[in-house]
Amino acid sequence: MDLKSAFLNGFIEKEVYVRQPPSFKSARFPDRVYKLRKALYGLKQAPKAWYARLKSFLLKFGFVIGSVDKTLFLLSRCGDTLIVQIYVDDIIFGGSSHALVSSFAEQISREFKMSLMGEPQFFLGLQIKQGPEETFVHQAKYTRDILKKFDMGDSKPMMTPMSTNTALDADEDGETVDQKEF
Repeated sequence: MDLKSAFLNGFIEKEVYVRQPPSFKSARFPDRVYKLRKALYGLKQAPKAWYARLKSFLLKFGFVIGSVDKTLFLLSRCGDTLIVQIYVDDIIFGGSSHALVSSFAEQISREFKMSLMGEPQFFLGLQIKQGPEETFVHQAKYTRDILKKFDMGDSKPMMTPMSTNTALDADEDGETVDQKEF
């Protein structure tokens, strides 16, 4: 989903005043300033205000904030899971139940003006390919672009990014690892 005018959805807690933009100057009160109620792009508080509003909505919906990544939200309902990842005004989400995903898309679209982009092809430089039973995330395009940028597009590919002549030996002081865990 792509949010339209994301920062306008964030409410400002402190008083913030701005000069009248030249193209919107009041002929009657040209020296007055505007008191903002909502955040604007370019305003220092805007990203924080938007995140607070979205976070409040998600928590009210029943989500839990990720313990490590505060832009990752998780929802568990009746054995199904819904995951929401936020990056400024882009939201990517998916879940184990089509009904749960559809319900969330409907709820968030009612709260915020959003456009549903469909299944993601790219997100934050990652390519996403979805099959009926799996999702494959990779960076093939990103890698090709980097190689092209540094004029290395014709470089010889290698299966292993290390020397094949390197001898590996046992770590006598290391812990034993059960191979079945991998």
